[in-house]
Amino acid sequence: MFINFFYELRRAGVPVSLTEWMILMEALSKGLACSSLSGFYYLARAVLVKSETHFDSYDVAFHNYFKGIETPANLIEQALEWLKEGLPSLVIPPEERELFQDYDIKKLQRELEEKLKMQDGEHHGGSRWVGTGGRSRFGHGGFNQKGGVRIGGIAGNRSAVKVAAGRHYRGYRSDVILGVRKFEAALRILRQLTNQHDGPKDELDISGTINATCRNAGRLKLVWDRPRKNNLKVLLVMDSGGSMDPYIDLCSQLFSAFKRSTHLKDLKYYYFHNCIYEDIYVNPSCISAYAIKTYDFLHKHDPEYRLIIVGDASMAPSELTMVGGSIDWGNMNNEPGLVWLERLARHFKYAVWLNPIPVQGWDERMYYGAQTISMIRQLFPMFELSLNGLEQAVKRLKVRR
Repeated sequence: MFINFFYELRRAGVPVSLTEWMILMEALSKGLACSSLSGFYYLARAVLVKSETHFDSYDVAFHNYFKGIETPANLIEQALEWLKEGLPSLVIPPEERELFQDYDIKKLQRELEEKLKMQDGEHHGGSRWVGTGGRSRFGHGGFNQKGGVRIGGIAGNRSAVKVAAGRHYRGYRSDVILGVRKFEAALRILRQLTNQHDGPKDELDISGTINATCRNAGRLKLVWDRPRKNNLKVLLVMDSGGSMDPYIDLCSQLFSAFKRSTHLKDLKYYYFHNCIYEDIYVNPSCISAYAIKTYDFLHKHDPEYRLIIVGDASMAPSELTMVGGSIDWGNMNNEPGLVWLERLARHFKYAVWLNPIPVQGWDERMYYGAQTISMIRQLFPMFELSLNGLEQAVKRLKVRR
């Protein structure tokens, strides 16, 4: 079942294994997709995709394989014309007939005529009449598993194929190449952080021992050095959505550079929207299903982690200074955002903030939105998210705050 979809996922770069594929088949046999394309989309993604960095590749493969399953837009427009012109017979141009080969147009027309003759008023919800909501095949704002015809209104219930075509996760791909190499070069400075400054000197320095022994008239003098193995641990915490959308490409380059870094002992990713409050998220969608308590986040990561926060720091001042200032629905923060940011600043000995807004836009005397940038700069050393800014930020991570 759907074996060609399996190969389409592999071609798109999604590392799907046969074991995961068989788990998906078992889930389908138990009806967990709810007999709908949208249900299959989310079920397959949950089972087959191991990392959010592959969500965009999954969407590309899903759209390529299932495209054309939605109700053709031309059919909807012509259905509207039927209503305006008294339901005349439908004539399809020869070049468009292929689009309608799976639809019995005359049957649809007769079905619509019969419903309109019997219907004596507006209808909302349900599954029988022409109206809004519900599961009727004719109307708008509802959903029909066999493919409905929208009569009036605007499209509201997006199909799984349209959701996939939206490619909402393209900003967090890890295989973006353009511009990534320069970021990678800047991140290589991280290799030097723990090697030269941290950890015990418990590895014999052969060259140093030979040199010291020669200078000591041939009497053996051992010289010890710190091991070459890098023990650097990094937390990358990124602002997701809203005002950060214009900087998706730039953040994606940074994200890709970190993903391709092989010289770090530990690298973890977290997300937030505008400001960090009681919850922090393990997925860029920043919804409650992916939330963990910020206190748990602090307890889990010791102060030796290098904290790198990426965000434009631009928001309403109330989001930083007021209880309940969060703009996220259902997130009533019991403490101001600045209190939580101060906790992070106190906990982590090494921390920087990268801002995609150019330095020229940080002056609150000239830009109203820079007021919150100024507040956050008092807590974290802030650098522009550019090649030079990243190099400066990495060097700053050498210094204990």
